[in-house]
Amino acid sequence: MGILRIMMLPKIQLLAVLAFGVAMLLIENQIQKLDESRAKLERTIARHEVAEVEQRHSEYGGGREVPPIVENDDTVIIYNRVPKTASTSFTNIAYDLCGKNRFHVLHINTTKNNPVMSLQDQVRFVRNVTSWREMKPGFYHGHVAYLDFSKHGVKGKPLYINVVRDPIERLVSYYYFLRFGDDYRPGLRRRKQGDKKTFDECVSSGGSDCAPEKLWLQIPFFCGHYSECWNVGSRWALEQAKYNLVNEYLLVGVTEELEDFIMILEAALPRFFKGATDLYRTGKKSHLRKTTEKKPPTKETIAKLQQSNIWKIENEFYEFALEQFQFVRAHAVREKDGELFVLAQSFFYEKIYPKVN
Repeated sequence: MGILRIMMLPKIQLLAVLAFGVAMLLIENQIQKLDESRAKLERTIARHEVAEVEQRHSEYGGGREVPPIVENDDTVIIYNRVPKTASTSFTNIAYDLCGKNRFHVLHINTTKNNPVMSLQDQVRFVRNVTSWREMKPGFYHGHVAYLDFSKHGVKGKPLYINVVRDPIERLVSYYYFLRFGDDYRPGLRRRKQGDKKTFDECVSSGGSDCAPEKLWLQIPFFCGHYSECWNVGSRWALEQAKYNLVNEYLLVGVTEELEDFIMILEAALPRFFKGATDLYRTGKKSHLRKTTEKKPPTKETIAKLQQSNIWKIENEFYEFALEQFQFVRAHAVREKDGELFVLAQSFFYEKIYPKVN
């Protein structure tokens, strides 16, 4: 019997160790559940505190549906629109919304549509935008090159937005626009009206209106008011345009995905664009401006233009802008049942001190 008791001791010890291990696992599981419960409670309390702050702000500001224009509501958006990128279509949405959302829309009309301002006009424009309080909040739009406000010593900078388009598609659209106009103002006589030559015929004959140099436009608009920006085929201009797009623009969309651009803008800047997506969708694309008598170029024409270094550089910029926009979109919207919807807010505040009584 003594020997039997001695042999049973290791088994008892093993069972004790196992029981202890199971007990520790149960305790750790309970601790984890308590931690999770505490974290949920902290998030609930934080959300409640934030809701109270927002409620007080709402009561003080007169509601959240359409923010009133108050003295410090000085947001300014500049849309330095590139020609033939659906810019008129998008701008018309801003005009439709400005009354309801209570902001001002101003068209920047330059002499002979020159996108480069003189130095004195740059100074005037910067002073106007920053000090013209009666026009704030404001949405400025026009065919002007990017202008760096920080160079002029002002504190507040506007929010820049823009839209780009496939370089060849943009040039084809502009080519036919100069000859036939569009459905926006069909009665207006255009500069090349009467010229029946197709874009394919123009490229085949080496015409000036369809030369690769005419592709050089989107990069200069983003590059700005430096002389090198307007030197056709400049890689320095390309890199400067890329830098400005990433660092100075809130959002740059693409013509081919205009609805997504509008949806993201509405989510980011509801002060201006509340209702823009519905307006675009339910308007049966009434805002879309279509160039008349536009004929798609042949594969041979496209291949010929793509041999140009100018196209390669402009297309590199377009691809860069497209990739950046798709990156932003991937983190802003989701697709469900064939429909896109904006993601809800994914961050919140917690541990807010001192506590509000």
